[in-house]
Amino acid sequence: MKEGNKKQGAASPCAACKLLRRRCAQDCVFAPYFPADEPHKFANVHKVFGASNVNKMLQDLPEHQRGDAVSSMVYEANARVRDPVYGCVGAISSLQQQIDVLQTQLAVAQAEAVHLRVRQTASSFWNSAGHSPTSPTYSGSPSSKINESQAKHIFDMDMVVVDQDGYGGDW
Repeated sequence: MKEGNKKQGAASPCAACKLLRRRCAQDCVFAPYFPADEPHKFANVHKVFGASNVNKMLQDLPEHQRGDAVSSMVYEANARVRDPVYGCVGAISSLQQQIDVLQTQLAVAQAEAVHLRVRQTASSFWNSAGHSPTSPTYSGSPSSKINESQAKHIFDMDMVVVDQDGYGGDW
């Protein structure tokens, strides 16, 4: 009597046992991770790692870690099928290069934003003083028009004094 996925009361074999053409035992280590309706999943893992190696790896792991191990093996196997030389390392390298490019673009954009803020601050300073750097009343020396608090705000930096005797040279 046939019924769905069962033959005479027996469940259909998992994808691993089906590919390996063997009887799927009740305690099959592959069954929970390679269901019958996903045969490609085990096919790639088998092609890259081999069934006996996968079996050994799964049996050496505690049950709560097996699902993650299978996910990793499936990912690596699929990457290895797409790129036999580099596998998932090629994908990781490509993503790292994209990160590097994006970080460079971000740094350039941040530098441009700082540059624009400085220009805007300088522009608002000159406009509030009633002069512009190109106006005839401009004396040529920005320090002549900037009071101490404004200078500290625009050029906020700390000075470091170095003890020259500590370097052991003849100063």
